[in-house]
Amino acid sequence: MKRVKVLIAILGLDQHEVGAVAVARILRDAGMEVIYAGRFNLPTGVVKTAIDEDVDVIGISCHSWEYLYYADELMELLRKEQAEVPVVVGGSVVTPGDARELKEKGIAAAFGPASRPEEMVQSIRELAAARAAT
Repeated sequence: MKRVKVLIAILGLDQHEVGAVAVARILRDAGMEVIYAGRFNLPTGVVKTAIDEDVDVIGISCHSWEYLYYADELMELLRKEQAEVPVVVGGSVVTPGDARELKEKGIAAAFGPASRPEEMVQSIRELAAARAAT
């Protein structure tokens, strides 16, 4: 079975990367391959990296409001490139209302501060499996 490959990136000027590094480690320890793009990314770079690296899932880590601002552009660029890569967003600032809004924008899953590592790992595995089945 192919290992799940996940791109982890932080959008915009958000410079808080502790959560992103922690999630990258959780996913790696769960047997996934993780490509860490780090801080200060824009949607164009995230989409390019996702395509170049042929990732199964894109993970956006956030600790500021910018994920709401960039979600539309990110999803539009993925559609334009015909890259059917599910996007998940996670961070301490993701509220239940934000999670609903993100899903309306096409984000596959959103994880807030109360999310458990097992929940994230399972969700990413399911999204990767669904993508592979198409």
